[in-house]
Order: sequence, then structure tokens, then C-alpha cells
Amino acid sequence: MYEGRTNVEEGKILGPENTRIVSAVGPGVHTFAVGDRVSVPFNIGCGTCRNCTSKWTSFCTKMNPAPGIDGAACGFAGMRPYDGGQAQFLRVPHADFNLLRLPPGNEHENDFTMLSDIFPTGWHGVVLSGMQPGDRVAVFGGGPVGLMAAHSAILQGASQVFLVDKQADRLNLAESIGATPINFSAGDPVEQILDITDDRGADRGVEAVGYQAHDTAGKEHPELVLDNLVKVVRSTGGIGVVGIYVPTHPGVPNGANAGRIGWDYGTFCTKGQTMSTGQAPVKRYNRQLRDLILTGAAKPSFLVSHEVPLVDAVEAYDKFGRRVDGFTKVLLRPNG
Repeated sequence: MYEGRTNVEEGKILGPENTRIVSAVGPGVHTFAVGDRVSVPFNIGCGTCRNCTSKWTSFCTKMNPAPGIDGAACGFAGMRPYDGGQAQFLRVPHADFNLLRLPPGNEHENDFTMLSDIFPTGWHGVVLSGMQPGDRVAVFGGGPVGLMAAHSAILQGASQVFLVDKQADRLNLAESIGATPINFSAGDPVEQILDITDDRGADRGVEAVGYQAHDTAGKEHPELVLDNLVKVVRSTGGIGVVGIYVPTHPGVPNGANAGRIGWDYGTFCTKGQTMSTGQAPVKRYNRQLRDLILTGAAKPSFLVSHEVPLVDAVEAYDKFGRRVDGFTKVLLRPNG
């Protein structure tokens, strides 16, 4: 969205990840009160449609008025018409259904911030891959979601987790939580993982990059990570895709066909692999992940690098967008 590579409307208030104190409630809210500390899932669900009642709140059929699109979200391209939380206040529709109650006070503040999106999304990527305890997992992409996928795979009992990226700060964070860093600028990441595993490869893979995947020279290849995962995951293994792919996007040649990607489906089929994808249904996971934080089993705040007031958001976006070393996850505080 920041780079103009989606259809997000100009002037949109961004911010899908929100941890807040309730400042006012409408007449339809009965289980939350002013002063409650809450986590706000980036999905906005109605709570009554078929998908919501099946715990697929990321594909709510009622809350997005755009034709042909199931799913609504705070401050996110295509998931309109709802603004995000990078503002003084945030309105939450169907609050009784959507909000997650947090304990009062400010303990675990930075950990809880990850409950709105990236921690459940990383967890979802591992679940989509079909991982079982003892499996080896290869995560491609060391941004916040990829790092959360690595953290989640370890929590779910992976025997070994590989994290593929080229940014030193991200690779260092991966190593700090017990993952094996793979620097793709130092050589073919598939060959590196095969060498480490005596050619067995990974049992499962997580795609946390999306259609803007690029090689070491900076050239985009939307199929690059999908192809690498097909190569590195063993036959009958599984791949979970939580990186963003879109049907269309502006600013590129032949943008109308942006969703048609020529990846190695033939090898994928021949190896009998499985692939699952889709935005994370945050409410399916956030209560359990909250409790993992409360007991000390999970510590997703390890990737937080900066906390800045909302007035400094422009500078923070610029540095994060340029991958300035050390800018791995920035928290914005609306009231300074």
C-alpha cells in the first residue's frame, strides 16, 4: 500500500494492527466498557454469516460492500470502507464479536500489539502448511510476518526452522529465537537448505513474501518464492502462503493480469505437495496466542525495534520502506 502497488484509495487512514483502551461504547455494545484494554483483529467480521460462524472471519460475506470480495479489514486495501488505527481514535464495528479482552494495565503491551495481525498470520501460515511436531519448516521472508511464522513454528514443535532473507538485522533476529538463518544473497537458498539437511529438504514451507519477491539484483519475480518452496519442500509436503498476492495492481505493465503467475505447478503436482493460502482469521487464534504470551511461552515483541509517536509516522514509514538496518518493526503511539 505504501509503495502504491495496491488499489488503496488516496487519503486512506492505514493501520490494521491495533491495541487500544476503549474510550466510548455505542448502544449495541454489551460486553465491553470504557477503560477496557482490548486487541482489535485486523479482520472485521459480522459474527453471523456462514464464514464467520465457521471461524473464517477473514472472509466475512457481509462487511465488505465491494462486489465479489469476501472479507473486510481495518485500514487495508480492498477491504473497505473501514479506516485503520493510525489515528487518535478507531471505530470498531460489531465490537462484542470482534474485540479480544486483554488484562488491565500495561504489562506485555508490545507483545499484545502483535495479536491483531502478524502473530496470528505467522501462526496461520504454519497451520496452512500442515506442520506436525518434529517437522522441518522453511520460512521464506524475514519481515515481521515471516519472523512470526518462524516463532510460531518453533512454538508448534518444529524440529528445525529455516528463515530465508538477505537483511542482516532480520537474519540476526531469526537466529536469536532459535531459527537457522539462510542469507539468499550468499547463494541459492534451496541449495543451502539441502546441504544442511543432507538433501532431505524441509517437510513444510511458509511463503511470507508475496508477489513482490525479487532476486539479489532487485528484479521482481512474482513466482520466485513459490518455485523455491516447491524445490525445497519434500514430496507430499505442504506449503502455507500468507504473503500477499492480488488479482490486479497499478503501476506495472499488464497490470490487469497481475494475478496470473507462471510458477512451477508441474513439479508441485508431480511431488504430490499441498498448498493452502488466505488471510488469517485472527479470532481463530488470538485468544490462545494471548494466553501463550501471558504464560511467557511466546514473546512476539522480540522483533520490535522502534516506538514512535504518531507525528513521526512519515519518517518511520520511509526508513522501514527503505529497509534501513534495524527497522524491523515500528510501533506508533497515537498520543505520543
